[in-house]
Amino acid sequence: MKLKKIINKQRERRQFRVRKKIRGTAACPRLCVDRTLKHFSVQVIDDESGRTLFSASTKAKDFGKYGGNCEAAAAIGKLIGEKAKAAGVSQACLDRGSSKYHGRVAAFADAAREAGLQI
Repeated sequence: MKLKKIINKQRERRQFRVRKKIRGTAACPRLCVDRTLKHFSVQVIDDESGRTLFSASTKAKDFGKYGGNCEAAAAIGKLIGEKAKAAGVSQACLDRGSSKYHGRVAAFADAAREAGLQI
């Protein structure tokens, strides 16, 4: 029980350390990544107006059965890149939260870059 509290505190510290440096604007919104064991979801947020511009998730009905792997994260990255291009967003800053930049998060970011989004 005590170990779980320590791990959660470390996760919170990592999240605050990352988020205090990142601020989303209309020209360069924030890509907020949420990674769970079964799913991967992303929101594109403009912090100045406090709005979520658009989002994508593996929880969508048309996505498939399992979304907790690198292929699913790459598909979400491609989808976010296409949505950003349609909305006129060419640049964004990545908010990885408490996650490290490897595995699914890196696969997502690489796919979003390939789709034309500058991170």
